[in-house]
Amino acid sequence: MHSAITFMPRYETYKNSGVEWLGEIPEHWELTRLGTRFNERREKVSDKDFPALSVTKNGILPQLETAAKTNDGDNRKLVKAGDFVINSRSDRKGSSGIADRDGSVSLINIVMEPKGIDGRYCHYLLKSYTFIEEFYRMGHGIVADLWTTRYDEMRAVTLGVPSLEEQTAIVTYLDRKITQIDKAVAIKEQQITLLKERKQILIQNAVTRGLDPNAPMRDSGVEWIGEIPAHWEIQPIKYSLKGVVDCEHKTAPFVEKEEFFVVRTSNVKEGKLTLEKAKYTSETGYNAWTRRGVPTPGDILLTREAPAGEACLVPSNMKLCLGQRMVWLKIDREKLLPEFVLSLIYSNLIRTYIDFLSSGSTVLHFNMSDINNIPIMFVPLEEQTAIVSHIKTQSTKIDKAIALQQKQIEKLKEYKATLINSAVTGKIRVPGVVEGASKAVA
Repeated sequence: MHSAITFMPRYETYKNSGVEWLGEIPEHWELTRLGTRFNERREKVSDKDFPALSVTKNGILPQLETAAKTNDGDNRKLVKAGDFVINSRSDRKGSSGIADRDGSVSLINIVMEPKGIDGRYCHYLLKSYTFIEEFYRMGHGIVADLWTTRYDEMRAVTLGVPSLEEQTAIVTYLDRKITQIDKAVAIKEQQITLLKERKQILIQNAVTRGLDPNAPMRDSGVEWIGEIPAHWEIQPIKYSLKGVVDCEHKTAPFVEKEEFFVVRTSNVKEGKLTLEKAKYTSETGYNAWTRRGVPTPGDILLTREAPAGEACLVPSNMKLCLGQRMVWLKIDREKLLPEFVLSLIYSNLIRTYIDFLSSGSTVLHFNMSDINNIPIMFVPLEEQTAIVSHIKTQSTKIDKAIALQQKQIEKLKEYKATLINSAVTGKIRVPGVVEGASKAVA
């Protein structure tokens, strides 16, 4: 339990619920099955008559126009305002909430009408993390690592239910506290946004104006850049590369063994190479897909499409080959520092070039001519070294500040989840609840 919650008062007397997810509950709370407090709603309707709703981790929301849709719009479940809806599949864990409007959802969801229980209390109780785990534990497997829970299984879950008056007091307290926590999170998220903007401005100024505020300046000839140091030049990147290696026009076959990493566009984001959802190939695949050369540590990988214009440095000590829509920029280190080029790629100089290429198209695709003509600053190596060092030093300070804010956000979210769970399972007695039978005050 979160340290701040351990100091909150508890009820005087408890009883064993007999189920692990609840543990002990207040003596006067009723032990009952979920099915006694909800009626399943199974009426099938069309999304032509009842607007499509999406069941998300943030609750029940109108379906976005961009959401994936089936051709089975006439075969959906009716949802009425006040119903609790939960996605039955474990890969959508936590997708649930009380609907604030009538509508329809896909058949994979369970729709329930509360009876004799406050709908707002249901929202907190059935979205608490221990209930969510119990809900999917009651289910059965479809395939490996994927479970689904039917209402017939769900209705057997044991609940501990306080009186309606006590439910109201718990909801009132949680509403107030959650609002405070969410505001604190929003403030910290705004601070992170401002820190990222400061970092971007720092990099932008360093790679387009240099570090010497007294350096003579001249017009760059590029409208969106303006003035640059007089001794700098803007030129196509092809003049500062040893070459550009295009990828194969298909991706190497994937295998389970994690040895030869296949870099796909999804693995390159915001200047970094990520192993999230990494895919690997065999030694045979690796040899075939590196026939044009093995990417050298410190060179740059660039995405050509989906999306175009993301980049990262080639890491050391990793056997990798390029997936579809990837390009390898072979840096001439007598002319350019890879870190300097990477910063340029995320500066306004190149981002505006990318925006210009994509104007009028729904999906930007870099052709090799586009890549060879990417505009870069041609800067003396000693200045590049100083700029890279400056960016690294200042970025490290900003990154630490961002990490601190992110850690505090995680703690606030953890506190929020623990507070809700503790209140709806009776582990704490919230202000407004009077110890004893079923009395509560606002």
